[in-house]
Amino acid sequence: MKPVLKCLVAAGVLLASSAMAVAANVTIKVAYENNPGEPVDQVMHHWKDDLEKRSNGEITLELYPSSQLGSKKDVTEQAMMGLNVITITDVGFLADYDPDLGVLFGPYLADDPSKLFKIYDGEWFKKKSEGLKAKGIHVVMRNYLYGVRQLITRKPVRTPDDLKGMKIRVPNNNMQIKIFEAMGATPTPMPLGETFPALAQGVIDGVENPISVLYGQKFHEEAKYLSMIGYLTNTAMFVGGEAFFSTLPADQLKLIEDTAYDAGLYSQKLTTDLDNQMVAKMKEAGVEVIDVDKGPFKALTEKVYTEFPDWTPGLYDQIQAELN
Repeated sequence: MKPVLKCLVAAGVLLASSAMAVAANVTIKVAYENNPGEPVDQVMHHWKDDLEKRSNGEITLELYPSSQLGSKKDVTEQAMMGLNVITITDVGFLADYDPDLGVLFGPYLADDPSKLFKIYDGEWFKKKSEGLKAKGIHVVMRNYLYGVRQLITRKPVRTPDDLKGMKIRVPNNNMQIKIFEAMGATPTPMPLGETFPALAQGVIDGVENPISVLYGQKFHEEAKYLSMIGYLTNTAMFVGGEAFFSTLPADQLKLIEDTAYDAGLYSQKLTTDLDNQMVAKMKEAGVEVIDVDKGPFKALTEKVYTEFPDWTPGLYDQIQAELN
């Protein structure tokens, strides 16, 4: 009986081990508005390959570009309900959950992305991340460089006066709406996936975004004036739901976040390298690149920092002290 018992025990161990292995496998859906081939997509493929390799295939990312899973708001809500999904976002959007975060999306806040990333790595943002967890949002990647946001339009914009009466597509967040109101434009929020047809049909006059997005979305086919207003250094994040990420073993969670951070570092290099190449290609396609005097734009937007009464008192000064 002993050999039979040993065989049964061994078989039981194998079955248990197999079940544990199956249970340990994790699949995460990654949703973003950007199209295949854009820098965001390239970075996601880099992260996917790195994570699968370092987890020995245990953790898999499924990529869903081009708004396949819905808008940023839709996917964020899905994540908060416990689905295994993450999406690209930024502090402008997350200010709906913690108003203080909106200060990091302020106009002309810093001229060097590395200064902003030090804040994201510091104690202030760590506390903010814990607060987001309590509201159901888990920050997975905090150091993505989306790029410096510029402006492409159907008519030339050389000064703020040229913006008067122009409908400019912006994301649906208060900060960017207020910024373009301050500069004299009519901000028009809409999902990125709906923007190209709106531009082609004349519903809007222009679009603001980093160079990589303006080029990747082919807005230069409809708008031939690129104004380098550089009003916002756009860092970004990928977030999911705490309901899902709190169920993962600590070692898996650490590996996901470590590889996410490495992918963020990769994004910083890639974005910087590609911007000049894309501007050159836009010029070849007939786009006029306008190097504007940023001073008048900056002067008009300074008042925006006084228009958020929900911010913690002294917040702007605190962030400026950390930046400097």
